[in-house]
Amino acid sequence: MSTPPERLLLVACSGGHLLQLLALESAWQDEQRVWVTLPTPDAKALLEAEQVIYAHGPTPRSLVNLLLNLHLACRVVRRCKPTAIISTGAGLAVPFFIVGRLHHLRLIYVESFTRTRKLSLSGRIVYPLADSFFVQWPLECAPRRAIYAGSVV
Repeated sequence: MSTPPERLLLVACSGGHLLQLLALESAWQDEQRVWVTLPTPDAKALLEAEQVIYAHGPTPRSLVNLLLNLHLACRVVRRCKPTAIISTGAGLAVPFFIVGRLHHLRLIYVESFTRTRKLSLSGRIVYPLADSFFVQWPLECAPRRAIYAGSVV
């Protein structure tokens, strides 16, 4: 008897964060999934065959968009009923991890490939919330629970 597929929320800002989550396709390709990203031309082109929910941007240090995305995260988690949230960042991960933790979901964060010396701001914020936290470089100042398993690039 096979196990039912996971229901995943794949959360990533557009650009490099989205490309890195797409590079992890072998981890999510056989699962039910909904994407959450920003409505940019690259995201729309890359995810045209996927189920996508568009969030509010820009996310860096915008309190208004953080609150709008927190509200969106509440609606999306209630509607989609995911079993896990996977994110490669950046700021869009924060509201979804907060809501995911409140719903006792499994939270998996993959720090950006560009973070070679220290964690990103969003990585530092979601680290205490994440069940699994992956780094792509063996960082000198990586937190204790951070897992180095190589690079997705």
